[in-house]
Amino acid sequence: MLNNYDKIANIYDKLSRLIYGKAQVNAQIDQLKFIPKGGSMLIVGGGTGWILEEISKIHPSGIKITYVEISAKMIALSKVRAISGNSVKFVNIGIEHFDSEELFDVISTPFLFDNFNASRIEEVFCLLHNRLKPNGLWLLVDFTLREKGGKWWKWMLLKSMYLFFRLLKIVEAKRLIDMEPYFLTEKYTVLEQRLYYSQFIKSTVFKKPDEMQKGLE
Repeated sequence: MLNNYDKIANIYDKLSRLIYGKAQVNAQIDQLKFIPKGGSMLIVGGGTGWILEEISKIHPSGIKITYVEISAKMIALSKVRAISGNSVKFVNIGIEHFDSEELFDVISTPFLFDNFNASRIEEVFCLLHNRLKPNGLWLLVDFTLREKGGKWWKWMLLKSMYLFFRLLKIVEAKRLIDMEPYFLTEKYTVLEQRLYYSQFIKSTVFKKPDEMQKGLE
């Protein structure tokens, strides 16, 4: 099954730390301060669920989390995480098949869109955009080739990753697609943007406009 990390779920975090140190982790942790107290949150592609424990350190209770993950093994690892007084609903399904009328205060998509081809990105972005409340926050973390410096090694590393994952039949993507234009088209504003791992990893906090504000622009 494409975009499913069952095959490497048990070693995924170790692989990440081996290659990137704590860059992927820190990029996500640094965004958590934006989660509002008592808020609702949709996490898509959260992997082994370590982020749930980090959320509980900032908000020991009151956060209502829906955790969508296509990998059953990742879900199993996530379910044993300490979540304190927060509530977590685990949904073992691909995000493109997620059917819910609930609107969320925060959506988090860590290293999600680099798995998809252009057509699926369009589908998933629209789905998630419609599930985020007006003035809600979208926490995006992913690789980037837009920043200056070291583009050759970034391109080589990215190409090697895609080759590895495609050999394992894990991901469908062949190239990295820049997500920023999707957000700009929908008039999102950037509240914070940080770069990690020699500017190869970008962390962005987007704010969705309310409909009245969007209509005036």
